[in-house]
Amino acid sequence: MAENLKPVALLLLLLNLCMYMILAILGGWALNVAIERGFIIGPELRLPAHFHPIFFPIGNFATGFFVLFSLIAGVVGIASAIVGFTHLRFWSYSSLQPATAFGLIAWALTVLAMGLACQEISFDRRNAKLGTMEAFTIVLTVTQFFYVLAIHGGSHGGPVPVERPGEILRQHA
Repeated sequence: MAENLKPVALLLLLLNLCMYMILAILGGWALNVAIERGFIIGPELRLPAHFHPIFFPIGNFATGFFVLFSLIAGVVGIASAIVGFTHLRFWSYSSLQPATAFGLIAWALTVLAMGLACQEISFDRRNAKLGTMEAFTIVLTVTQFFYVLAIHGGSHGGPVPVERPGEILRQHA
């Protein structure tokens, strides 16, 4: 059963890597737009009544938080994919632990970004590229979860090796 899930995990890993890269690129674009077209106020002017500390000229009030958390989820997801490739190469118990940990952290951040994407969708005023970013975030939440299940399900193939310091010294002597 463990070897049967390896191609599934590889397919999900490649899909997630591509989608996380697109998510990070779109998040970087949105952050760049916010920096270039951000709200500038002179020293003699007062802040407007509905000034948002994370102001994005595209989208709505949820856009700033959504873009920041999506960007963080994208970068952590790319790191998760790199660790996942190492696990698929070795497919051992010792490589499973960091791959699962990074996968779960990336999934948790993606779930947080998905919640903000749903909030942004409910406000209904956004850019077309932000709509693409929202769709990628929602799909990534599902595919990353299935990827973590695939690599964890593939770990139940045999006994877990246990290393004891005394046994290592006796084997080398």
